[in-house]
This record gives sequence, structure tokens and C-alpha cells, in this order.
Amino acid sequence: MRMSKMYMPTLKEIPSEAEIVSHQLLLRAGMIRQLVSGVYSYLPLGYRVIRKVEQIVREEMDKSGSQELLMSAIQPKELWEATGRWDDFGPEMWKLTDRNNREFCLGPTHEEYFTDLIKNEVKSYKQLPLNLYQIQTKYRDEKRPRFGMMRSREFIMKDAYSFDTDIQKMTEAYDIMWDAYDRIFKRLNLKFRVVQGDTGAMGGRLSHEFMAMSDAGEGRIVYCDTCDYAATDEKAAVVYENINEGEMLELEKIHTPGATTIDDLEELFNMDKSNFAKAIVYNHNKLPIVVIIPGDRELNETKLFNYLGIAEHDIEMADEEMILNISGANKGFTGPIGLKKGTRLIVDSRIRKMRNLVVGGNETDYHIKNANYGRDFEGEVVEDLLLVREGDKCPKCNDSLIMDRGIEVGNIFQLGTKYSDGIGAKFLDENGKEQPFYMGSYGIGITRSVAAIIEQYHDDKGIVWPLNTAPYHVIITVINDKNQEQMELGEKLYNQLTEAGVEVLLDDRKERAGVKFNDRDLIGIPIRVTVGKKASESIVEYSLRSSEEKIECNEAGVYDLVKSEFQKAKLNII
Repeated sequence: MRMSKMYMPTLKEIPSEAEIVSHQLLLRAGMIRQLVSGVYSYLPLGYRVIRKVEQIVREEMDKSGSQELLMSAIQPKELWEATGRWDDFGPEMWKLTDRNNREFCLGPTHEEYFTDLIKNEVKSYKQLPLNLYQIQTKYRDEKRPRFGMMRSREFIMKDAYSFDTDIQKMTEAYDIMWDAYDRIFKRLNLKFRVVQGDTGAMGGRLSHEFMAMSDAGEGRIVYCDTCDYAATDEKAAVVYENINEGEMLELEKIHTPGATTIDDLEELFNMDKSNFAKAIVYNHNKLPIVVIIPGDRELNETKLFNYLGIAEHDIEMADEEMILNISGANKGFTGPIGLKKGTRLIVDSRIRKMRNLVVGGNETDYHIKNANYGRDFEGEVVEDLLLVREGDKCPKCNDSLIMDRGIEVGNIFQLGTKYSDGIGAKFLDENGKEQPFYMGSYGIGITRSVAAIIEQYHDDKGIVWPLNTAPYHVIITVINDKNQEQMELGEKLYNQLTEAGVEVLLDDRKERAGVKFNDRDLIGIPIRVTVGKKASESIVEYSLRSSEEKIECNEAGVYDLVKSEFQKAKLNII
């Protein structure tokens, strides 16, 4: 491609709306443009990268035995009502009504749609196992779109669904997809970890997430270097050892004016936070819920919502009026003793073994000392409601956990029969008896993966693409477009490499050399050939975007150097 003919609107300045490196560089390199918040156009360079990622995903999915198809983004309400997700999925679902007042959604995912297809077409165990996938645009009305292609309202995703006869076969399909994902992300040159995840709105019995490691990642993970334990912070089990089973002391009412936080109480009592119980108050459809956890820990809301069986959008923090109504006290003085009847009290299991806690007194400016579970209050006990933190004990080997950040680029779920039961999708087994399909669901964020690659491969000048996902393999920069010898040599190398199957950009623009060099650094083409003053001797400068080293070679040697890079990257294009 000749850059003089190319649509590549690069930017010198960082756009104000771009918060992270990948978003900044995608905009500056002229690879994407924003239409409205969370909705982007993929410009020629950016779309070429997307297609490269898609092709790697296709090759590995096909190799694993999955078959590609394409379904509509528009899905009828009835399908989602059958599984209960029309309301459960929440406000992120784009809903619309046609001229006949029939309701639809723009698909955020496709479990129901695929299950309905199989229900009508697959009737016998002889037609199983089956694995189907698509690469398609998905829609989610994010409350706060941010980070460019990392969290947008419209995005490209690969989603696959497996259909099997029983749990064992479903597990085998899950393992096959795990291996395929491992190959995909290795081919994308991503540094990643596989962690146990929360099944969330997808449901099912087991889930794992493939996390590309990055400080820009929204996902927090914990892992153990001693064993293979790894999980998202939403899923990670917390080993909490601050247990005191000593003698129960008598209750004591303490005046604590203005002490509304654990930090305030720690200073006032001159005691560690672990001696306090923290109360968090929620409003679920006008029903007050008080959650009690150790004062030195944070509540894991995902664990709480899973226990309650509700979605995040169905619950909110209680306002001061509700708090005053159930406790008789202002915010900051709520405790588990003497709450108004009808208040649901939920307690982390570790509270049962902690003695003589300081709790809110349910009276403004007062706390109660020496409160004990069982003697002074009782509630619904949940095994683990705590948020993991770095240094916690590994639940598998008891060594210390390490915390890091990552970008969720893929996920796999064992769905069981949740969707086949809901949709009524059944097959006839070997005995002629109807059975529900056992399903798996497997997603890869295509556009997210592009952003993740940039987060891991960039420097202060721009993007540093790996060879197999770069929009072009080679960029030939002609220093002086008015010099006939330089232009002729540049054209010659361009034609030779293109005919050999190499994807080449020829920078033949009427621009200063500095502009050309800045642009090639910014867009990150891996292999660089500079045609300059020694063109009359058929000598060019050869370099890599990932290295400071520059060498001179004659035109005949360029092909061999390029071929060597392809061999290192295990690409067989030339």
C-alpha cells in the first residue's frame, strides 16, 4: 500500500478523552475514531489488525473442531424470557420495539439464540458432540464506557457454544476449548494467566478467565507462586485467621460522638480494626439488608449478590432515611443488636468466632463493646463475604497470595443445562429418552485483544506490533520523494516484497523525513527499510521497530533479513 493514497489520519497530540495507552495510541495512529461515547469506527490500519486477530482465532477454533456460522445481532424477547434473563441481565441490554410492538434486544451474548437453533435441528445423541462459533458485533449499554476498545458499547467478539450428552463430555469440550484458547493467546504474543472466575449473569457450574497482564486492566487477580491457585478478586476465597474464641465479656455502651468510620473508632479506642465489626446497609426493593463483616476487611459485593441470588442493578446502598428507620440512629452507628423487625441480617462466618467485638449501638453517637454472635445477635451466616487482598493465605497451599491486574480477553463457562432447560432443548439418548443438552460457552474479545496487545507492546514513541498482528509487516521509507534514485529503489523493493507475499507500506508521501519517521514509530510496523542517500549504491538501512540497532545492507539482502524475521515469528508467508 502506498501511503500517499492511504487514509491514515494520525494525531500529534493525545486526545483528552483517552485515559490509557492503548486508547491514546489507537486514536493517534489513526486506527479508530469515536462516533459517540463507547462507539468506534475501525479505520483501515486498525481494521487490518482486527482481521489478523480474527484469523488467528478462526484457525485455532477450526483446528479444535468448532464450526463457524453467523447469527443475527437482533434477538426476540421471548428467548430471553424463557431463561429469565430478559430482566436479570439488567440495564446494559439494548432493548428495542419494532413497528408491530414486538420487543427485541441487540445481543450482548448469544446463549439463548444458539440453544434455540439446536433445539429445532439436533434431535439425537448421534449428532453430538457439537461446537459452533461466530465472530460478530455485540452490544452492551455500558453505564460508563471508558478505556477505548477495552470497555465500549459496541464490540467484536468470538462466541462459541458446545452441546454434549452429559457432564463428562461437557467437561471434555471445556478442556478442548481451554487448550485452543491457550494456543490463541500465545499466538497473539500475550502474556496471560488463566484464573478461576465468577459465573455471574452467565450462570453455570464453573468458569475461567484468560487475563492479559497489564496495569491498565480493570480486572484484579490473585495467584500463588507456590501452587497453581489463581482467581479473580471477585471469586477468590479468603482465608481469614483473626479468630478469638476467648471468654465473652459483658456488653458495655460507649459514647463515641462523631465516630462514624472504622478509622475513627480505631483512633478513639486505640484498638486494631480487627476488633470491630463493620455494618453495610443495602436497600433491595425497599427491604433493608444489613451485612456484618470484620472491621479490618472489605465486603465482596459479588459474593453477597451471588448469595442473595440477585443482580447488581437490583440493589442499592440504603439512604440515611432507611438507616434511621431500621436502627434508630444516624448513618455510621448501625450495628447488629436491636435492629428493627423485618431487617435482614447477613453475617460473614468469621464473625461467629470473634469475641467481644465493638459494634454500632443503633443510637447516634454510641457504640457497643463486647458484642458476641450467638449471645447478643444472630443472622444468616455466609461462609465467605470478604474481598481478597494481597498477602492473604492461599486457600490451596497456605502460602501468601500475590495480587495483579489484567485485561479479560477470554472466558470459558461450563453452563450445564441452564439454557437447554430454559429453552426446552432436548435430544433422544441411546434409550430413546429425552435429555437436556449439556452446554459450554466460550468468548474471546477480539477488539479487547487488540487493545491488550498494544498495552503490552508499546514505548514512548508509539505501538510496537508483533509481526503476526501488525497491520503491515514492512514499511519502506523513502527519505526524499523528489530524488529519482531513492524513489526507484523504494518502488523496486516494494514490488519485490509484495510479490513474495509480504504486506508492505511504501511511504512515498511528500513529507519531511522527520514526519515520516514519527509516523512509522507511531503506527508500529515491525520491519523498517529506509531508502536514503546511498540509494545510488543500492544500499538501504534496515531496522526493527523493537530494537535500536540499525544496519546497512544492499537491496539483495533485504529479502533474506525479512525472511529471517518471518522464520523467528514462525510465519510461513514467504
